[in-house]
Amino acid sequence: MLATNVLALLAFSSEGGGGSLVDINPGLIVWTAVTFLLLLFILKKVAWKPILSALDQRENAIRESLEKAEKAKDEAQRILNENQANLSKAEEESKKIIEQGRIYAEKLKDQMLKDSKEQSQKLLSEATAEIDRKKEAAFGELKSQIADLVIQTTEKVLGETVDKNVHKKIADKYINEITKN
Repeated sequence: MLATNVLALLAFSSEGGGGSLVDINPGLIVWTAVTFLLLLFILKKVAWKPILSALDQRENAIRESLEKAEKAKDEAQRILNENQANLSKAEEESKKIIEQGRIYAEKLKDQMLKDSKEQSQKLLSEATAEIDRKKEAAFGELKSQIADLVIQTTEKVLGETVDKNVHKKIADKYINEITKN
């Protein structure tokens, strides 16, 4: 069909004449087609392979870049998840440490209160015992002084010396009765 059209154009163009830009020249069409086909053949042999090779290389480079980007994204997500897990673990550990510190402080406070109560009870007991000892000592001394006064008073009243031991027993007996009442 193409050949028929070309022959028709050749026959139609054999009428001579000058050429204008809109005139159809079958010889020019044939040479243009031959030149175009020759150019296509040369390009296919010489330039087509390097162009396709460059396009393939570019496609591979883009694919590799996308794969690297995907791997980097996956790695970043993994690191983010790992960091979040570490952060959560650290928060839990800090809560445990705070709780342990609070419990330790509470125990320490309780122990200090217990120790201070024991110490104050001990001091109170010692003070009470000391007061009782001092009271007994003072009371004993008072008894002795009263006995001596009674003996002296009796000697003055009677005008004679009384056996101090006998008189002391009598005085102690009466003083003990007074203290019981």
